[in-house]
Amino acid sequence: MSGADLVVSIDQAVPPLQVEHRFAGGRTTAVVGPNGAGKSTMLRVIAGLLRSDGPSRISLGDEVFRDRHTFVPPHRRGVALLSQEARLFPHLTVAENVAFAPSSQRLPRAEVGNRVSRWLAAAEVSELADRKPDELSGGQAQRVAIARAMAAEPRILLLDEPFRALDVDVASRLRALLRGLLVDHGRTTIMVTHDPVDALGLAEDIVVLDRGRVVESGSTRDVLTNPRSRFSASLSGLNLFVGRMAETGAVVDEFGNQVTGTAGDDAPDLTGGTPAAATFSPRAVAVYLDAPQGSPRTTLRATVRDVVPRGDHAVVSTDVGGQVVAAEVTWAAVADLGLVTGIEVVLVVKASEVRVSAVADR
Repeated sequence: MSGADLVVSIDQAVPPLQVEHRFAGGRTTAVVGPNGAGKSTMLRVIAGLLRSDGPSRISLGDEVFRDRHTFVPPHRRGVALLSQEARLFPHLTVAENVAFAPSSQRLPRAEVGNRVSRWLAAAEVSELADRKPDELSGGQAQRVAIARAMAAEPRILLLDEPFRALDVDVASRLRALLRGLLVDHGRTTIMVTHDPVDALGLAEDIVVLDRGRVVESGSTRDVLTNPRSRFSASLSGLNLFVGRMAETGAVVDEFGNQVTGTAGDDAPDLTGGTPAAATFSPRAVAVYLDAPQGSPRTTLRATVRDVVPRGDHAVVSTDVGGQVVAAEVTWAAVADLGLVTGIEVVLVVKASEVRVSAVADR
């Protein structure tokens, strides 16, 4: 059952933030943008941790959290905020940290115990229940922080780059954990991230902020594979090719174009038909006028959209079945191949440099 929509209208001068957006109930929305765009500030206003200095309105369904006459304090909003720092209470054990929110809600002791057991198990940290935070690794502490946030059973879950301080392997495992926890459609989740893999793997929708304003929004798949704003086009500088897993291990789009790669640690259970994305650098893409000799694992027929400078190289943006795939080539190659807008080309992608991840498709 889907939750109510979260409607956000924020107008403030310092720091500058003018946002009007409706976050769909029961869905996960990724918020991306350059540093200083206002992403974290928006989360703090929604949570009630920051009062905007201008006329703002925050509402969840028929319930108003903030307007000209109303200000509901953070602890009464049903909001949980999880950041890149676990921020566990150092004097409490893991179990006591997870029990903090439900205990504060004055629930019966049995219900508190049930929630603690359930979320410790879900976060795969039951064996750490009696440890103190200073006895945990960074990944373990963040798992406990996730369990603590979920034990509050919030109506709104706010995630502020929760994997940023973790190494790649730990982040991948936590991403897989969180994907399983976000299937509950009764909760609205907003996740600030700088990583397109997080956005594609966890969020159905995306909002692009720049200089305190929404410059692009829509389904994560549409925005990241066919971007209209400068920032979303340059997000992490990666190509994102979205489709479904084939039994061969390739990601295949609706037109039969396919990219072969290796599944990451966050996507160990991808099977045929599962929504998936292949991510790879433009440097992993070679451009030809005709299909090369041999049997490259990934060959894509494409149409050149534009050619722009990047340092001493050129980035050739192409259209592959409605998705943008970029290649970084030398200017000599641009001249030799006669690469101009509208020309038909063949792309070859190095399979060894392609990472395959799951895509949110709820």
